[in-house]
Amino acid sequence: MAIIRDMISGFELFQPTDVDDAIELLSRYGEDGWVLSGGLDSFDWFKDRIKKPAAVVDLAQVEELRGIRTGPEGVEIGAMTTITEVAKHSHIVENYSVLSKAAGHIATPQIRNRGTLGGNLSQDTRCWYYRSGWPCYRAGGNVCYAGTPTSMNREHCITGASRCVAVNPSDSAPALISLGAQFVIKGPKGERVVEAQDYFMSPAVDIERMTILNPGELLTSIRIPTTWSGAEFYYEKVEDRKAWDFALMSVASAIKMDGDVIEDVRLAVNGVAPFPVRLEVVESFIKGKEPSDELGMAAGQLSLSTTNAQPLRHNDFKLPLMRNLVRRSIRGMEG
Repeated sequence: MAIIRDMISGFELFQPTDVDDAIELLSRYGEDGWVLSGGLDSFDWFKDRIKKPAAVVDLAQVEELRGIRTGPEGVEIGAMTTITEVAKHSHIVENYSVLSKAAGHIATPQIRNRGTLGGNLSQDTRCWYYRSGWPCYRAGGNVCYAGTPTSMNREHCITGASRCVAVNPSDSAPALISLGAQFVIKGPKGERVVEAQDYFMSPAVDIERMTILNPGELLTSIRIPTTWSGAEFYYEKVEDRKAWDFALMSVASAIKMDGDVIEDVRLAVNGVAPFPVRLEVVESFIKGKEPSDELGMAAGQLSLSTTNAQPLRHNDFKLPLMRNLVRRSIRGMEG
């Protein structure tokens, strides 16, 4: 008899209408609770029966988690705001185009209409060994199946590995890091605000988590300060297909010019490590210099050496790819 794997296991479904109720439910169920945002990552887990939560907390009715609010201090985006809204919002397009461009490169129009910014930032890694239910380190086992000499690891990391070589899949993460965004997290102990790059978990700290969210906590909003409003931006995503695909690698930069020289810069890449990587050494290196192809080439090479980038068996192409993306992000600013 054939085994049907697309039948979802039973769970308790809750649909709270405010954040406090959602947090109370998640605190009650702890590690047996599951947050449902757009559902595009969650339903894959459920259908394959890899994840079997006792309770699912659907945030679709929590209106305070939706919307884009602008003010003198910047922009605040609710975590349940759809990717389409972020990509098309006039204020974001005009002042923070690196984010609108990143959002516009996520998956397909249908997925962007349903998927949320918070979901894109908090989704789990796409490593097929892990997502197929293999007992790897990230799943609580004692081996990384993608890191062996015979593994298929073309899409995996070239830096930042600590037993796990899976990469972070978020397209919006490097853009938000380049904008100096802050993430607002609420839980049973109150609210905390973290820098964008600090939201993502290193496997060296906790190999079973992609973010710093604890049981009972929610990412409620993303704040973007006016600091980088109207800067010169660059975003590029390299993928096998031009739609409905995850990045092999992506880069985002925000650069402020003082005449012909770079006054300030923020630069981040994703698809190279289990977390998005901010290239602070490269930022320091290019400050005070005129953008040029030669500077971009030097910065690209520095990005490899300072991150100690080392390829796996099938992804050595990621070394020149990272070098060239960093180079283009400095030389090819959109303005």
